[in-house]
Amino acid sequence: MANTKYVFVTGGVTSSLGKGIIAASLAKLLQERGYRVTIQKFDPYINIDPGTLNPYEHGECFVTDDGAETDLDLGHYERFLDVNTSQANNVTTGRVYQSVIDKERRGEFLGKTVQVVPHITNEIKERIQILGETGDYDVIITELGGTVGDIESLPYVESVRQLTWELGDNNSVVVHLTLIPYLAAAGELKTKPTQHSVKMMMQNGLNPDILVCRSEHFISEDIKRKLALFCNVKKEEVISSLDAETIYDVPNMMLHEGLDRVVMKKLALTSTKEPKLIEWNKFVEKHKNPLHKVKIGVIGKYVELQDAYKSIAEAFIHAGSSQRIKVKVEWIHSEDITKDNVARKLHGLGGIMVAPGFGNRGTEGKIETIRYARENNIPFMGICLGMQMAVIEFARNVLGLENANSTEMDENVKYPVINLMEDQKEVTDMGGTMRLGAWDCVLEKDSKAFHAYEKENISERHRHRYEFNSDYKAQIEAAGMKATGVNPKTGLVEVVEIPSHPWFVAVQYHPEYKSTVLNPHPLFKDFVNASLEYLESK
Repeated sequence: MANTKYVFVTGGVTSSLGKGIIAASLAKLLQERGYRVTIQKFDPYINIDPGTLNPYEHGECFVTDDGAETDLDLGHYERFLDVNTSQANNVTTGRVYQSVIDKERRGEFLGKTVQVVPHITNEIKERIQILGETGDYDVIITELGGTVGDIESLPYVESVRQLTWELGDNNSVVVHLTLIPYLAAAGELKTKPTQHSVKMMMQNGLNPDILVCRSEHFISEDIKRKLALFCNVKKEEVISSLDAETIYDVPNMMLHEGLDRVVMKKLALTSTKEPKLIEWNKFVEKHKNPLHKVKIGVIGKYVELQDAYKSIAEAFIHAGSSQRIKVKVEWIHSEDITKDNVARKLHGLGGIMVAPGFGNRGTEGKIETIRYARENNIPFMGICLGMQMAVIEFARNVLGLENANSTEMDENVKYPVINLMEDQKEVTDMGGTMRLGAWDCVLEKDSKAFHAYEKENISERHRHRYEFNSDYKAQIEAAGMKATGVNPKTGLVEVVEIPSHPWFVAVQYHPEYKSTVLNPHPLFKDFVNASLEYLESK
């Protein structure tokens, strides 16, 4: 294509309407039509990135291959498109202002007064177009976080207004996602919140080209005509988005509603390819028609908010569906588990996973969980902190290293089986000591991990600060826990297993980040299968 086209997805009335899923579904349909598509998220908060945000505040922090700590919506983008994202795909207000202030300090504005318009808006426009200027994509979809009318969103709305004008006709389109609530007392759907949202948007100089209307109830042709009239769009540009059984239904729903066709018409795009969604629909069919069921416990410290473990939840769906297994995840708070109740809390599970996390809270419950899984031969998978807890549990209860721990939990611990690397100890900035992004790993050929991946050399994404302390490696291995995956450059341990156990695998990295609809993660697949075999054997 001669020039990159831009789609902007905004939200109105309320948050959590599913802008990310609509953006990903539209991208999937355009991808099926043969276009090269990527999605980026612009978040209005002043944090530089979500890396230091509590998961209760913002859900999980998704990590890309290049080590960017990003919004969880980027996980949806990758899972839907099977295309990697990067640092450029997620921008926050904090990053924008930091860049502008750095430029001002270097004298790049030649003594001018630095203002929101034009300096902040110019920075936003530049970042919106970074991926478009690479020549790697035909269509860039940009999701604007927050809701139209929020004070913090105003610079983004203004930037999009300027950019749509600068790009000219047929080069950009604004999709506005809004809510059509149902009032039970009146027995009808109400369009007024959407009208107000569009009016507020137009007051800021930006006209929506397409309305995507979320609702729990069927949106009639009369309501579409009313919305078209009052919101200055054509009736075919009012798209209905009803509540779905699963997010994986949404691409088919948007195809049926014609969202991709309306966007292509607005962008003057022509494609002879119709979206078939063949592999996608095979996945959905398996997902909805499982032949087996298995219950897996996920033990973590943020289980009240399942968005904190969003990628893990989706990875179980991918892995289970690919094998026609329905995985019912039981979320269990690690603080609720003690030596006295662990058997009752974990009763009836086919497999046990100890989830990632930071800090001391809930770690003793995780250690008790791992001891129970190890002693009772229940399939176990540990991720990141879950792997570190597995090493600590083994050191305490098998090696007899009383109170062995990580220096994250106890700086003066006698047996620091998990520790900071020497070159990390002088770094004080949060995030500065982190091992982030894709790192290589070499697997031992007779290991469970190798059996799952079916290859020796893998690359996985990391997000952690503390490491397996190699000073204890020989001692731990002699007692029966093997380091079966190691980084070839640093020698850092990436995978530990207990060969005498039916399925006990713990990894320092985050395999959930790389699981997609069309490529379920092999480790999750093997774990789900082992959990089913365990249940059936019982």
